Amino acid sequence: MLSQIRGIIWDWNGTLLDDVELCVQTINEMLDKRDLQTLSLSGYKDVFSFPVKNYYQKIGFDFRNEPFEIPALEFTERYNDQVIGCQLHIDSFRVLSYFHSIGIRQFILSAMKQDILEECLNHFRISHFFEHVSGLDNHYAVSKLENGHRLISDLKLDVEEIVLIGDTVHDFEVANALGCPCILLANGHQSKEVLQAAGAVVIDRLSQLTD
Repeated sequence: MLSQIRGIIWDWNGTLLDDVELCVQTINEMLDKRDLQTLSLSGYKDVFSFPVKNYYQKIGFDFRNEPFEIPALEFTERYNDQVIGCQLHIDSFRVLSYFHSIGIRQFILSAMKQDILEECLNHFRISHFFEHVSGLDNHYAVSKLENGHRLISDLKLDVEEIVLIGDTVHDFEVANALGCPCILLANGHQSKEVLQAAGAVVIDRLSQLTD
């Protein structure tokens, strides 16, 4: 798949950034606060999905008692306070360096808020790998599709020459809607079984992209 590729659109959370444990810890603190059943790591990977509002409902949040915006904002505030303590996936820097060295254009398309995303990239000293970085302008992690269309249009990308690399079924759905191929990473926010059930190409670790 990568032999004809001239550009990579990267997802950020769970794909390059290893933030799954922080997300589980954060959502469990919120569930416990509301006397709801907490999640194991594997349970989280089986149930996490987009849109996140539906995921919140599946794990017990009742939006008759509080509007979605309250736990959504609570999550992002708790998460943003600690995200700098996360690490990149073990192969992220090496893989980004490799594609940069052979002239592959690289972009980020993320559901993270734009200013926090840029802060993370600067913190990990990887901003220079990316020609363009596209995050969201709100806290509610809705959809990346509109930003994906804008990215392709503004940079005049040929969808047949780019691949979207992510870690969720939503990334696969976005890639399909954009008309580009997709590769999903199985050590992110959704289990390998969930990803394979969607019909996506799935790899276990980033190093497989360059092996």
